[in-house]
Amino acid sequence: MIQAIYLYGSEVLRKVAAPAELTDKEGLNSLVQDLWDTLDHSEGCGLAAPQIGVSRRVAVVNGDIMADIYPYLKGFRRTFINPVVLSESETMCEYNEGCLSIPGIYCDVRRPESLTVEYYDENLEKKTETFDKFAARMIQHEFSHLDGQLFTDIVAPIRRKMLSKKLLGISHGKVSTAYKAKIK
Repeated sequence: MIQAIYLYGSEVLRKVAAPAELTDKEGLNSLVQDLWDTLDHSEGCGLAAPQIGVSRRVAVVNGDIMADIYPYLKGFRRTFINPVVLSESETMCEYNEGCLSIPGIYCDVRRPESLTVEYYDENLEKKTETFDKFAARMIQHEFSHLDGQLFTDIVAPIRRKMLSKKLLGISHGKVSTAYKAKIK
């Protein structure tokens, strides 16, 4: 079911998400389906459970929305349940990021170029994969949500200061989105 996306200022976005309970298959399937339904009806390429008000370590990414810019992302869809980052590259790269929880704001953000992740997929199969380029970027962005961190937290301090008025406006509901959104 399509859920409202929680916006900047919502407490749930600042909490470290608890592990998903793997034995609650029905609840987990419902959460994963809600994430996909919500993402598929938004303007984004990834969504983490805290963004729909559920503080659990679950996230989804869909590269198809970026395939016109990054053709290698065509068909790239992943569900991450209880992901653990095993390693990150020392090499950093910079991409422009935006977020469904922070509509209308985009910033260049430095993150590791690649990472290796252990996680459970939507079938509760344990996997280990290495991701790079923009796939790594999408994944790291969503994993930050699981740790209560937003991309605006890791931009240069001067940039954060320049954004403070816009962020305050979002937290007070002074924003328009093409998708269901709320602040709580």
